[in-house]
Amino acid sequence: MDHNSDTTEATWLASAGLRPTRQRLALAHLLIGDGQHRHVTAESLYEASRDSDEQVSLATVYNTLRVFSDAGLLREITVNGARSYFDTNVTNHPHFFWEDTEELMDAPDEDLKIAQLPKAPAGTEIAKVDVVIRLRRK
Repeated sequence: MDHNSDTTEATWLASAGLRPTRQRLALAHLLIGDGQHRHVTAESLYEASRDSDEQVSLATVYNTLRVFSDAGLLREITVNGARSYFDTNVTNHPHFFWEDTEELMDAPDEDLKIAQLPKAPAGTEIAKVDVVIRLRRK
C-alpha cells in the first residue's frame, strides 16, 4: 500500500471512530482503496486478501466486516436468509441478485417507486429497506 491510500483508509476508519489496526487498514484498502463501490462477501474479501501483504484469517475478515457494518461504513444485504453481502455504498439503493452466479450488483433506482411502507409495530422504527431484485437468465 502506498502512503496516500493508507491515509484514505485511515480517514475512512477514523470517520467511524475505528482504530486503524494493520488488519483493518489492509481490508479497508481492498474495500475502498481504488475509490470504486463494491459488493463483497466474507469469502470473496478473504480470497482477495490472500494476495495482499497482510495475511488475515477468514474469522478476522468476518469480524472486521461486522465491525465496519456496525460502524456504518458498510451496508449489509442478506440474500436467501443466509448469505451476507457487504456494500461500500451505504446509501439507500436497490440491487440485482443473479440467481445463477449469486452475484449482487447495484440496480438503477430512477424507476423504483416505493409509495408506502406498512407502519412499524409500536415501540419500533424502520431502520432500512433493502430491495433485492432476483434475476434469472431466460
